[in-house]
Amino acid sequence: MKLWEKNIKIDKEIEKFTIGKDREMDLYLAKADVLGSMAHITMLESIGLLTGDELQTLLSELRAIYRTILSGEFVIEEGVEDVHSQVELLLTREVGDTGKKIHSGRSRNDQVLLDLKLFTRDAIQNLVGKISELIDILLAQSEKYKSVFLPGYTHLQIAMPSSFGLWFGAYAESLTDDLQLLLAAYKICNRNPLGSAAGYGSSFPLNRQMTTDLLGFDTMNYNVVYAQMGRGKLERTVGFALAGIAATLSKLAFDACLYNSQNFGFIRLPDEFTTGSSIMPHKKNPDVFELTRAKCNLIQSIPQQITLVINNLPSGYFRDLQVTKEVFLPAFIELNNCIRMVGWMMQSVKVNEHILEDKKYDLLFSVEKVNELVLNGMPFRDAYKQVGLEIESGRFTTDKKALHTHEGSIGNLCNDKIDALKNEIIGRFDFAKIEKAEAILVHGTR
Repeated sequence: MKLWEKNIKIDKEIEKFTIGKDREMDLYLAKADVLGSMAHITMLESIGLLTGDELQTLLSELRAIYRTILSGEFVIEEGVEDVHSQVELLLTREVGDTGKKIHSGRSRNDQVLLDLKLFTRDAIQNLVGKISELIDILLAQSEKYKSVFLPGYTHLQIAMPSSFGLWFGAYAESLTDDLQLLLAAYKICNRNPLGSAAGYGSSFPLNRQMTTDLLGFDTMNYNVVYAQMGRGKLERTVGFALAGIAATLSKLAFDACLYNSQNFGFIRLPDEFTTGSSIMPHKKNPDVFELTRAKCNLIQSIPQQITLVINNLPSGYFRDLQVTKEVFLPAFIELNNCIRMVGWMMQSVKVNEHILEDKKYDLLFSVEKVNELVLNGMPFRDAYKQVGLEIESGRFTTDKKALHTHEGSIGNLCNDKIDALKNEIIGRFDFAKIEKAEAILVHGTR
């Protein structure tokens, strides 16, 4: 079944090429497609394009389809082009010609864009929950190990004293900043394109504000041409936010691989979280972190991949945009899996509390010695030179103490501030508004 099909049969090879992976990708969008149709037909009834009885019949059937999607029983049948066609086919099987009325006043162009937005904001809500959990794990570990020194490095050279409190907390704050970027992408996503049709609106007196409210959007995309221009832009914008999260996880994974190696020995994974070698019986490989690094590096390529698909397209719809689904839709599952694995690893990692017993780390405290001399009245440049000469002559000694008290330092981690910022950002997503709107559509009650 094809919504555009008339009397001409398309060549089978052409059909196979043009459909591509659309049927597979559209399964991601099935729940969103039904929600969008519920809102659309409710609006159609309000402007006289459906009767009250027709609306209730269609809503009842759409809710039944929605339940099959939630149970995992929904399929796009062989010969059916996409999720929109499948939903309409199921309706017409049950209610006859009334099912054919649901497409009035819309195009597959605004329908799929709506589906993408509904899918994306749901996926973002799930992602935000996972990120929040990981931030909580990192902050808890930061507090637990805040007094355990960790060598700080610049240029891979021993630099200054750090701590596991700083290390865990740094990634918690990085993810909090990533939430900020995700919020911006979410706000761009959470605008209603429905009613823009093929990008030029409709001669029907559509009530676009009504569908905006029914679906819990913040606003609509006002200009119908711009609404259609949002296809591709949406995926790229959200892709940048996903890439930011992936970059944080990739850096953390690299740190963990480095720190877990015997040459560093800062942390150790439980044996059951590592894999072995087929030839070297002593090996305990941090494959989870290595795969996280690789997968997150691929996720960081998403905005560039989408840009290469949509670049130089003029306004209006083009079939090129179909390909963005293959890049974009599976990314959320991949990123969620990486977040889950990193959380598991970070919660289980064993910290070496005796790193600084190694004499080579004495030099970490050279700046502490310089600062001590400055506090006792010596000009900084003279203190710097004196300590440098002591190091060169082998006379440098240290008590391996670091008394840092300013905000964000070893002795004042500001983890409570990071946690408060995280919660403030999450609150601005206002997921409750969407949950309420969707519950009314699905259950028919306020």
